[in-house]
Amino acid sequence: MEVDCRVISRGKGRGPVLVSTEPLSFLGGVDPGTGRVIDQKHPLHGRSIRGKVLLIPGGKGSTVGSYVIFQMAKNETAPAAIICLNAEPIIATGAIMAGIPMVDRPSEDLLGLLEDSMEVEVDADEGKIRF
Repeated sequence: MEVDCRVISRGKGRGPVLVSTEPLSFLGGVDPGTGRVIDQKHPLHGRSIRGKVLLIPGGKGSTVGSYVIFQMAKNETAPAAIICLNAEPIIATGAIMAGIPMVDRPSEDLLGLLEDSMEVEVDADEGKIRF
């Protein structure tokens, strides 16, 4: 299936999808050294986002979260791509700085279509999500 979306940060990323219905804060919510979600109250707690296509409603928290995403890219612990239902400036800035493909506003309800570990490709050059 192919879903249209808005491009935030260009590039292509592919991998197993990791789905959350809750927004994610990268500052204090994700360990940039390991790529694991460390926010104990988040549904993804203990899971690694490294190399995954991360599907979240959006981000939350401090603007420093952008730098956490950038650090994750330098540490090779970043997601392969990010899909937000509705992007906000913190994650968008981090993805752009880190060179992580990112899209938002998918034309279909991805939370109803995608399940953890499904193989997903984000083509943030063409504004397409394929699975």
